[in-house]
Amino acid sequence: MAKLHFELVSPEKLVFSGEVDQVDLPGAEGDFGVLEGHAALVTTLRPGVMTVFNGGTEHKIVVLGGFAEVSAKGLTVLADTADSVADFNRAVLTTQIGELETQVAKMEPGNALDKLITRLDHFKEVDRHLTGTALH
Repeated sequence: MAKLHFELVSPEKLVFSGEVDQVDLPGAEGDFGVLEGHAALVTTLRPGVMTVFNGGTEHKIVVLGGFAEVSAKGLTVLADTADSVADFNRAVLTTQIGELETQVAKMEPGNALDKLITRLDHFKEVDRHLTGTALH
């Protein structure tokens, strides 16, 4: 199997740069996987769990939004937050959920409220994944 060049960048640092078999991402329009030779693509990421496959192993990483770009050079992910599931600070997620719930309670009905509720739902979905047994 051909290897995919993958770079994961967070605001703090270059988290990973190297060759992998596949990366599955939580795209804004749905989950998608990237292999070597994938068509060019730029998309936003929703909060979720990204899975990196390499040599028969899986590494799960929590991302709380960002962007992904697939090009002839490979896949680059610019994540708002990127931590392995084991290292992820759940307090960050709890704080984000609380702040979003406060904003939702204060907003008038409309498109902006709908978008905020969708974002809140994504954060809650990540929280459910982290509290369940599927990722542990």
